[in-house]
Amino acid sequence: MNDEIRVLAHVQKEIQKTRLEQQEFLAADRASSYEEYKKVCGVIRGLNLADQIINDLVQRLEKE
Repeated sequence: MNDEIRVLAHVQKEIQKTRLEQQEFLAADRASSYEEYKKVCGVIRGLNLADQIINDLVQRLEKE
């Protein structure tokens, strides 16, 4: 595994950790308002998108 892929794997691990924290926050019904709920959902959506972009990049790097 080259250095770039190793770095990206670390970033993905951090994304997954943060996404899980946000999901647990919602699952515990800790959002104090609908606005906060929507904000956390947006964070999760953004993390999912970032994760997918990194997955695509790793696949391209592995083909090189």
